[in-house]
Amino acid sequence: MKNILVPIGSNKNAVSNLQYAIDLAQELDAYVYVISVFQELSKVGGLSKVNTIMKEDSENILKDVLSKVDKKDVTVISHPIKGAIVESVERFNKHVPVDLMVLSPRSNSIREEVYLGKMSGKLVKNTNISALVVPEGAVFKAPKTILMAFKNGTIEDKRALKLLRKFASKFETKINLLHVKTPDSTTEMKKVSSMLEKLKNNYTTTENATTFQAILEYFQTNSPDMLCVVRRNRGFFSKLWEKNVVLKKDFHTSKPLLILTAQ
Repeated sequence: MKNILVPIGSNKNAVSNLQYAIDLAQELDAYVYVISVFQELSKVGGLSKVNTIMKEDSENILKDVLSKVDKKDVTVISHPIKGAIVESVERFNKHVPVDLMVLSPRSNSIREEVYLGKMSGKLVKNTNISALVVPEGAVFKAPKTILMAFKNGTIEDKRALKLLRKFASKFETKINLLHVKTPDSTTEMKKVSSMLEKLKNNYTTTENATTFQAILEYFQTNSPDMLCVVRRNRGFFSKLWEKNVVLKKDFHTSKPLLILTAQ
């Protein structure tokens, strides 16, 4: 892992979220890129001054957040970027390949019943970049155990699992697999790819109505340090992000959530 991207806004969790990314980057010998996105208005009608102010506001947000973190010995590079959030991140990714986005679950304005807010939800849904959703105010610590919950055990793209392999090699993290079989699971989905087999420390199968129900039951008897799920083009978790915002009643976790992308 070389590049970690942290998109930030004006929410109160921006400082702790960036500090978490820096602490993780220090362990993984990675760079941290911090961006603040602003929407440029049409320059017609004398709005160029407004755009200048918006850019300056974005720069000031970055300066304020950076002044409140301990960079340690990590290279932290900040950029204000104009445009919509998804397009800006995708454009950035073309120039600087991003291995992981570290995201806040929600902004200050989001109501309490929301787990994942609109900005983070859009990035998870519309980019092909793995993401780590960090609980509000969380402090980084090396995960001793990661619970990877999935319904479809067929993962053929080895790039989808590179973060788990990195965690396992760097932190000696135990990867516990929770294979959820639901009424609509097919024979193919019940198989487990050889790459997953090589990663596992423990393998559990369970039958539940949904993947989320299985996760809730598992958490009652186990205490993993991190939860991992796979976002596919089709599947339970992709349906969650159809509207960008994810409500707590549909899915939530108090642990860091690693979202891997798979075709």
